[in-house]
Amino acid sequence: MIKRRRLNRELVVAAAARLANEAGSISTLTLASLAAELDIRTPSLYNHIASLEDLQAALALYGSQQFLSAIQQASLGKTGREAVLAIAHAYRDVALANPGIYELMLRAPSADQPDLHEVSEQIVQYIMLVLTAYGLHGEAALHAVRGVRSLAHGFVSLELAGGFGLNLSRDESYARLVETFLDGLG
Repeated sequence: MIKRRRLNRELVVAAAARLANEAGSISTLTLASLAAELDIRTPSLYNHIASLEDLQAALALYGSQQFLSAIQQASLGKTGREAVLAIAHAYRDVALANPGIYELMLRAPSADQPDLHEVSEQIVQYIMLVLTAYGLHGEAALHAVRGVRSLAHGFVSLELAGGFGLNLSRDESYARLVETFLDGLG
């Protein structure tokens, strides 16, 4: 448990992420359960967050920052196909490691979330930069970013929901899916 005297917004958000991820869903996270985890009274949370909605926005930012860091680290020193493969695998790794907050990372940021908007833009720009190796720029690159995101999300969503019951390597299925997409890019 975290002691009250050392509690700050970052620790509250990290604890909330841990609780949601352990449960596998954001829907189970309540301010009461978070307060109990932190060994404080629920009203004390309002010293660090404005509301459950504010906490969820902070969790979306937290998860998106983790994702940006993961794709950058995974693709460091790589270019072209190797870099896109690394990004796709990092996407899956982050989503599977964060099943509770993953759904919050999917929504487009609203106008009142400038920090999340900035991180989301950095993610898109980073992937677009990697896709220049395929000769993709502007709108064409944005369509490819949507493609990578859509195939990764579809696979991860099925995986998190227990949708792959056959005794067949999910890792290999995912690798083949990403490879097929990249073959289509040229």
